Amino acid sequence: MNELWLDDIEALEAITQEDCARRMFLRLAQLSQDGRLTPFLLELRDDRELDAETKATVSELARDPLFLHAVEDYLHRTRPRH
Repeated sequence: MNELWLDDIEALEAITQEDCARRMFLRLAQLSQDGRLTPFLLELRDDRELDAETKATVSELARDPLFLHAVEDYLHRTRPRH
C-alpha cells in the first residue's frame, strides 16, 4: 500500500516540476468541474501532432475526476508562496 502512495506522490510531484504539465492538468481540472471536457476530448482526438499513446493517456486522465481533483489540490497546496 505504501508503494502505491509513494508512486502517487512521485507522479504529483513530477507534475508540479513541469510547467506545461502543471498548466495542462489545472486546465483539465477546471474543464472537468465546469462540465466542458467533451470539446477538449474531441479536439484531442483530432489533433494530428500528438501520437496515439499520448492521446490515450491524456484522454484517460482527463476522464478521471478524482485524479484531476487530487492533482489540483496537490498543486494548490504545494504552490510556492511569494
